[in-house]
Amino acid sequence: MRILITGASGLLGLNAALEAARQHTVFGQVNRHPLNTDRFTVLKADLLEPGAVEKLLQVSSPDWVIHCAAQASLEACERDPALAWQLNTEVPRILAEQCRRGGARLLHVSTDAVFDGQRGGYTEDDAPNPLSTYARTKYEAELAVAAAYPQAIIARVNLFGWSLSGRRSLAEFFFNSLSAGRPVMGFSDVFFCPLLVNDLAAIFLKMLAAGLDGLYHVFSPECLSKYEFGVAIARRFGFDPGLIAPASVADSSLKAPRSPRLTLRVDKLTRDLGESPPAVSTGIERFYTLYQQGYPQMLRGLLNVER
Repeated sequence: MRILITGASGLLGLNAALEAARQHTVFGQVNRHPLNTDRFTVLKADLLEPGAVEKLLQVSSPDWVIHCAAQASLEACERDPALAWQLNTEVPRILAEQCRRGGARLLHVSTDAVFDGQRGGYTEDDAPNPLSTYARTKYEAELAVAAAYPQAIIARVNLFGWSLSGRRSLAEFFFNSLSAGRPVMGFSDVFFCPLLVNDLAAIFLKMLAAGLDGLYHVFSPECLSKYEFGVAIARRFGFDPGLIAPASVADSSLKAPRSPRLTLRVDKLTRDLGESPPAVSTGIERFYTLYQQGYPQMLRGLLNVER
């Protein structure tokens, strides 16, 4: 298959491109962070430019498109909601329209943050109630994509893993801080069900190959607090878990509102794929193994520093 992956320098996009490139012809769209790799074809494009999406599809002529590009910083979205809407809502709408016209299968990446997190245990049938600018723009994108291309896959996710910069995921935050012996806070009142990005990418490919469509929750069936997640990282890497202090998100300096209980059910995905996604503990074990294998250093080596 020919696969176009947008946001290919981001945490999800880069790992998805590397995963897909093992068996497929991959085109990875980047903007501000050029890559130096022969594992897939790098296409530089600013998705906000008029006609950029159409040109990207024309150049890559994909069978499948995995749309990972987004303004994923909750704080940045609060600072510039207009830009967040352009990137997170308008670009996916245009992409969905163009994929439907051209016949490419589309998997659009959304987020667990579309829920307010007041009760947890959410299924695909539960009504979202986004709290932040980021969450609102992502939910509006779900509606726009579904309207423009009903056969598209909309995948709500939460993830961790190794990134190009080494500073993009919560797991990297804990690793960087604890390896340096720095005390950190971990929210004991914010719960989530993250998947290792490498496992998430593999599931995306299975979903596309299986011909799935519509809305899916793609998470670990195992959920825990962000404090517990940090402690698990510390223990696996042999760091001191005592460096992590349990804290409440209400006492933090974060501006964007956070949903406290983002526990989501994956019954539909498990049924339709015939297998359950990996547990968080399994993902942390693989996260550690990738570190041992030099995977973070390999990723940083892909950064093309323009002189």
